[in-house]
Amino acid sequence: MYSFLCDYSEGAHPRILDALTRTNLEQSDGYGLDVHCRNAASLIKNKIAREDADVHFLVGGTQTNFIAISAFLRAHEAVITAKTGHINVHETGAVEATGHKVLTGSSPDGKLTPKEIQAALDYHEDEHMVKPRLVYISNSTEIGSIYQKTELVQLSEFCKNNKLILYMDGARLGSALASEENDLSLSDIATLVDAFYIGGTKNGALMGEALVICKDELKEDFRYHIKQKGGLLAKGWLLGIQFEELFRDNLYVELASHANQMAALLSKSLRDLGFSFLVHSPSNQIFPILPNVLIRKLEEDYSFYPWGKIDEDRSAIRLVTSWATEESAVRQFIETLTQYHHSF
Repeated sequence: MYSFLCDYSEGAHPRILDALTRTNLEQSDGYGLDVHCRNAASLIKNKIAREDADVHFLVGGTQTNFIAISAFLRAHEAVITAKTGHINVHETGAVEATGHKVLTGSSPDGKLTPKEIQAALDYHEDEHMVKPRLVYISNSTEIGSIYQKTELVQLSEFCKNNKLILYMDGARLGSALASEENDLSLSDIATLVDAFYIGGTKNGALMGEALVICKDELKEDFRYHIKQKGGLLAKGWLLGIQFEELFRDNLYVELASHANQMAALLSKSLRDLGFSFLVHSPSNQIFPILPNVLIRKLEEDYSFYPWGKIDEDRSAIRLVTSWATEESAVRQFIETLTQYHHSF
């Protein structure tokens, strides 16, 4: 049973495991104040060309999202996201549990535009409603799409003009940056958004996300928020070491490139067999639409996520590739799919 269920099925890239082993008996300061976290933060600041940014290392994406969003907002303020946004769908209401309402906009491709944001602003017009204050986007999105530079520029300008905070979830930022359709750099993102995080968990790390705060007004007392909400890891160097390895050269993008290449190989083969897709995805998540009878046969040998019903006979599934996905496993999946398809 080979898994295309997610991009964190495997442990960590061997370089990261080696670095953790080499440093295992070092004595380090706790709570992210160690030399490894400082060095990793410096590497990231250099990569984004923002020495003025603050970098904090946290364990996971949900933790990063709800700590950051709740810290950035006042009690009566709310966050706007696409309906498919991770904070709306797959975080068990973590942001709302901190007292901040999540407002959703319709977005077939998973991306927000100024139009959806403006609709939320127009509807929430006075003090009898929550006040929209933060715009949450993800890149790549929960359905595999990525933001182009022109789109992010438009969002950035709209948010600035309307005094909104623009926050990017980067759980799969590596996949977005490595996409052949991408025209954004990390430095572009650091210029256009107020805060974002660089996902390690889904791109070769054992665990860890690097939260980058670019806007000065959002930086104050942030470590207090991390500690209060249980995110200040005593052995913080375990996160710093991993991001040192990911960013001391081009490893971060190289790992994501491999994941994208494996997804592209799957996509091409599915298209060649005549199958369509739920959405255009140039990243490491793809959503083919298959006959239900074929899906049931594939489930005998492979794990993947059933995404949604299309009609009585067909459904969309999600296939996710990772930095560790073996090309031989992808080709075996294609061969199995082809055999089953031709047998029906």
